[in-house]
Amino acid sequence: MEKIIVVAVSKNGVIGKGGTIPWHSKEDMQYFKSLTMGFPVVMGRKTFESLKKPLKGRLNIVISRNKELKYNYDEVKVFNDLTDAYNYCSDHEKVEKIFIIGGAEIYKQAIKTADVLSVSRMDFEAEGDVLFPELDWGKWEEETRIKYPDFSVVLYIRKRK
Repeated sequence: MEKIIVVAVSKNGVIGKGGTIPWHSKEDMQYFKSLTMGFPVVMGRKTFESLKKPLKGRLNIVISRNKELKYNYDEVKVFNDLTDAYNYCSDHEKVEKIFIIGGAEIYKQAIKTADVLSVSRMDFEAEGDVLFPELDWGKWEEETRIKYPDFSVVLYIRKRK
């Protein structure tokens, strides 16, 4: 099962402000939807709650340390760690891909085992209080780059040793 991180990041590394994305890009949202539709999306509790409701057409997996956390949606599963979420998708969902969609804490954990990074690199700086975690770019190889008016989608593949 391929683990893919999907993130939109400004030139100065910002991915969030006050629990939301500090910009709106219709094209990036359309790209995100087409990429993730039909596959599980994994996110932290804060990211899920910022959405207000589950993303349609996808199993929404929420990672939270709160063992009592439950949501009243059939398309939402809650796990206490990323490994349990991966195991569930591998054993029960039998999917080819799983998408990790934030926030920063979940990205930080997922970077260690991710196979692919899909990075929407915005052509501007943004104010915010959440940054994409630092990572060793030497371990990643750019595979494709698609230019849009306000951003580029860059696909990175983890280099094989």
